[in-house]
Amino acid sequence: MTAVGKRTATLPPRWVIRSAWVLHRALLRFSGGRIGLRRPKDGKSFGMMRLTTLGRRSGQSRAAIGGYDEDGPNLVTLAMNGWAEAEPAWWLNLQAHPDVTVRTRDGAQQVRAHRAQGAERERLWARWA
Repeated sequence: MTAVGKRTATLPPRWVIRSAWVLHRALLRFSGGRIGLRRPKDGKSFGMMRLTTLGRRSGQSRAAIGGYDEDGPNLVTLAMNGWAEAEPAWWLNLQAHPDVTVRTRDGAQQVRAHRAQGAERERLWARWA
């Protein structure tokens, strides 16, 4: 039941979400990185980055595209799996191998990832909520 005047978000079917990500990766690949990455805009929209991790079991290079925001010199992202229940594979890989490559509109850089905890997590979550 929905209260009068209150709207609930309806997600598209899972195949639509997955197809959008496949298309996004294809645009990024075929454009040589010219299409598909963007910088965040003053707290109004998130940037898009390409994250390259090592597979936690395979040890193979794995790439994912995700949204990010900047927190000073740090890049911040949410571990979302296209609104699915399970944790995304890139997040599980990142926990096993935190040294990764991130490609943004500004170029590629090596970073060491960590899970935000405590006061840092509260502060960052308040920005995203």
